[in-house]
Amino acid sequence: MKISKLFKTKTVYSFEIFPPKKTSPIDTIYTTLDELKGLSPDFISVTYGAGGSSNKDATIEIASAIKNKYNLESVAHLPCIYLTKENVYEMLKEFNNKSIENILALRGDINPDIPPKKDFKYASDLISFIKENGNFNTIAACYPEGHTESKSLKEDIKNLKYKVDSGANHLITQLFFDNNCFYYFLELVRKEGIDVPIQAGIMPVTNKNQIDRIVKLSGATLPKKFTAMLDKYENKDLELKEAGIEYAIEQILDLISQGVDGIHLYTMNNPYVAKKVTEAISSKI
Repeated sequence: MKISKLFKTKTVYSFEIFPPKKTSPIDTIYTTLDELKGLSPDFISVTYGAGGSSNKDATIEIASAIKNKYNLESVAHLPCIYLTKENVYEMLKEFNNKSIENILALRGDINPDIPPKKDFKYASDLISFIKENGNFNTIAACYPEGHTESKSLKEDIKNLKYKVDSGANHLITQLFFDNNCFYYFLELVRKEGIDVPIQAGIMPVTNKNQIDRIVKLSGATLPKKFTAMLDKYENKDLELKEAGIEYAIEQILDLISQGVDGIHLYTMNNPYVAKKVTEAISSKI
């Protein structure tokens, strides 16, 4: 099923997982999927690999298993900056052969030590190529506080319009911790004429080590309520984990109350977190 159809009937709820490290057996992810399936998400997305690293085979295998073994819709991430048109064309054929209908089209992170290929400079280039070479539901990323490489949020939204005009069927946001940032972003996006569904990306923070990495990669604002939580449980790992989950639940319930199109939960391959969140919001979605 093409996921964009789901938004017409419900608040879409989904998970993101990532393949095991190359040094770990791929089978380790199936224990996680066994538990996530019981939570009945609308789809599960599978990441690909950042900064020029490639987990292509693992991504395709896991996305195929989600669709064909677990009978859930899957989304395969596809970053393009280190791929040629021939690479992508072959992957599209493989997606089609494995009944993978949904692709998250990304530029991908740039590794300063690896020169990019020249076929795809932007995610919009990839989206156009996918539309020209297959019948896929194409998803794009968006950034409520602006992409870290953009000069401004408004410039980033103009770039987002290119993605939608190129054929993106719906959008998933980068993680954020301040819902007001999302609501402001949504207002600007709709004024720009972007009318496709937008899922809010939420990541429960369960340990201190995540924070610096998250802020560095995403540029996400940390509101006072969030930083107060971190200060309160700075040396209490278990309490911080539960407080981080509760913070995410409060975010999601507020978003649902305001009519959000969907929620995309960054699970970090942690079924416990996904279960706690899902149980708390299940009556609302």
